[in-house]
Amino acid sequence: MFMAPDPGLFRLRVSLRAVLGIGFAVALSELAGLSLSASITGGLAALLALFTVGDTTVRGQALTTALLPVAGLPVLALATALHGMPPLRDATWLAVIFCGVYARRWGPRGHALGIFAFMMFFTTQFLHAVPGQLPQLYAAVALSLAASSGVRFGAWCIERRTPPPAAPAPLDGRGLARPATRQAFQATAACAFALSAGQALSHDRWYWAVGTAWWIFVNTASRGETLIRGFRRVVGTVTGIVAGLLIAVPLHGAPLPTAALVAVCVFGIFYTAAPSYSWMMFFVTVMAGLLYGLLGVLHPGLLGLRLAETGVGALGAALAVALILPITTHTVTDRWVERALHAVHGCTATAARRLAGDAHADPAPRAAELEALLGRVRMALAPLVHPLNPVRARKARARQILALLDDCAREVRGLAAVAADPDASHDARLTAACRRVETAMESLVGAVPERAPLTAHHGAPGHHPGAEQALAHLHGLERALVALATPLRGSRLMGA
Repeated sequence: MFMAPDPGLFRLRVSLRAVLGIGFAVALSELAGLSLSASITGGLAALLALFTVGDTTVRGQALTTALLPVAGLPVLALATALHGMPPLRDATWLAVIFCGVYARRWGPRGHALGIFAFMMFFTTQFLHAVPGQLPQLYAAVALSLAASSGVRFGAWCIERRTPPPAAPAPLDGRGLARPATRQAFQATAACAFALSAGQALSHDRWYWAVGTAWWIFVNTASRGETLIRGFRRVVGTVTGIVAGLLIAVPLHGAPLPTAALVAVCVFGIFYTAAPSYSWMMFFVTVMAGLLYGLLGVLHPGLLGLRLAETGVGALGAALAVALILPITTHTVTDRWVERALHAVHGCTATAARRLAGDAHADPAPRAAELEALLGRVRMALAPLVHPLNPVRARKARARQILALLDDCAREVRGLAAVAADPDASHDARLTAACRRVETAMESLVGAVPERAPLTAHHGAPGHHPGAEQALAHLHGLERALVALATPLRGSRLMGA
């Protein structure tokens, strides 16, 4: 949690950029003479633009950012117009929720646009915005997106020099077999429950329950992942409320210290989002308390109500994933593990071609793809290795699979490094070792899509240290794949 790696200090730089971009956006809104509510709306729009837009190219990121107002501003207008018509407002928001989750089937762009549309509706409830405020809200969103884009794509375009790792493509399927489709129904049902129960708790702050249910479904793919995310959200909210009582309440909305602490929270949100959802929610909760302090409505009872609404939203999510078209943990885990194994084989086959003399074969991109897939496998297996999982056999099996996949990744990285050496030897032992790796792979996942070269240049065995290194990595990879056969045969017992 505290020692998570940050290669190239990428998370640190992105977090600092977010503070600058959001600070610039809010400053512009204030200089333009907009209201406090409009400035908060603009700051949230800038935060969402910097946080949710995750295309793999700078051009794609710029296009998605430009499309955010297309998805968000009509929703903002609709939400303000329906402010005084609760039944129609609630039904409309549920429709926005369904469409926002379903849009994830189109990858990072659909994901970002769906979140932005949802949050524009949420923001109007948070600020109790009415149609008369719409011009200022529109102006704030436009100014803030322009300001944050100027920082992201102009002043500090980190991705131009350090492209972000490509996220694995979501699991596919047709109809209800597609996880995004199932989650659209699940999230809508969860938010409907949260909306009803949340309104029973409070007629003014019920939207917190809906927001909780929505965000629990973000970046999850199975029942287990959703339940673990809900647990972590509650933990982060509880600790954030305690901090809010100690920090935000005594400030009484004092502008300068509040602004400084909001900047700290923004940094914390961006820096901890990847390694720890609980810490991210801690900073989100503290920031929400600080914003309520600026609006002059913060008191200890309000923070207690937020905890109750968070519990209602988490309960709604748990019921939805258990009862509405459940996506079981083992189903998702099996598919991600299979994709990771195919990536292992693809990298091995590409490295073998390179060692056999194919100068155009480059295993480095395959190795990067494997790293991204392993991150997704860890997320899928997180419910099984969580300390609260009472089934020790499943936990031990999941840990064994993770350890062996890490062994595979380490050997693949080493093999790719050896293959990059233009002076590495090529001898028949490499071909034989690749064949054994291929056989081990076929015993795990069946036929493999590409095969290693049948022939290799023959040279004196051990003449070049590159050959010995490559053989060592191939032998290690073969051992890891053979060892994986036992836990994977029992993987369908890990979850239901």
